[in-house]
Amino acid sequence: MANSITLTGLNNLIETQHQLDWQFFKEGIEILPLTYHTDGKPASALLRYQAGANVPRHKHPGYEHIFVLEGSQRDENGLYQKGSLLISPPGSYHSVTSEQGCIVLAIWEKTVEFVDG
Repeated sequence: MANSITLTGLNNLIETQHQLDWQFFKEGIEILPLTYHTDGKPASALLRYQAGANVPRHKHPGYEHIFVLEGSQRDENGLYQKGSLLISPPGSYHSVTSEQGCIVLAIWEKTVEFVDG
């Protein structure tokens, strides 16, 4: 049986974020992978956006769940503030930006496919 992952203190992540081993993801965005797909790409992760950072347009071949832990992010459909849960269905597209910066928990059923950038 595999070991489970437990993340504690997510409500206070803003105070403890500097203790985590963030990695480069895209310009202005860092990632902390939690689990992986069989292709070696993250299946779940924390993402930390700097103010003004964005993720280019991408397709979701499977469900994507985004829970905003700090700050806010926006896509073509709206603004998602701290405490928001966004579920993007298979076949959906969007691009994401964060004007003020944010930290989100992302869970991807399947690896996303970038169509721009």
